[in-house]
This record gives sequence, structure tokens and C-alpha cells, in this order.
Amino acid sequence: MTSVPPVAATVGEWMARVQPAPPAALHHRLCELLAVDADRPVAEVPEACLDAGERLLDALLASGSTSRATALDLLAVDSLVTYAFQAAADAPARLEARAARAMARIAALPGAMRG
Repeated sequence: MTSVPPVAATVGEWMARVQPAPPAALHHRLCELLAVDADRPVAEVPEACLDAGERLLDALLASGSTSRATALDLLAVDSLVTYAFQAAADAPARLEARAARAMARIAALPGAMRG
């Protein structure tokens, strides 16, 4: 008899179990970025990931950081948005509205208008 691993109950547990697992450095950075949201219920993974991605992207845009030194953070933003939609796929009826809201949030970032 095989045991079934427990289902994630929190955002932090979901990130710890995400498959396929991201590379170690990226996984560590994602966990850091989600630390403030780690205890939120697992149903809030999409919003927690979007919140964390938005915070980081806003900081990157505000600082004007586009060098290779920010590559991991840029990859983290992309990963957080991707994971938000991976988690949201469990509720496909809400996917279109969630995507529109995410695009509006990102476009509204103060640094998004810089170029």
C-alpha cells in the first residue's frame, strides 16, 4: 500500500511541493519572496504569487535595474506569474477574469510607464 502525500494547506507548503521543482537558486528566491504570504491558505496561491510578483516587479521598475545582476529577480517575477496561473487552473471559469485583473495590476505599476 502506498501512502498519499498530504495536500498542501498553505501557500508555503504549495511552493515547497510545486512540480516540476524549479532550480535551487530560483526556488530559494521564490520562497523568500513568498515568505510574507507563506501562511495564507492554499486557495490563495494565485493571489499570493501575483502579489509577490507585483511587489518585486514594482521594485525593479522603480530602481531601473535591468542589468545581469537582476536576472534572477526577473526570472522570479516571470515564475511567480506563471505559478499564479498554474494554481488558478483549478478554477478555469475564473481564469479569464483573473488574467485581465493581473494585466491591469501590472500595467498600473508606477514604473511600468518608464521606458
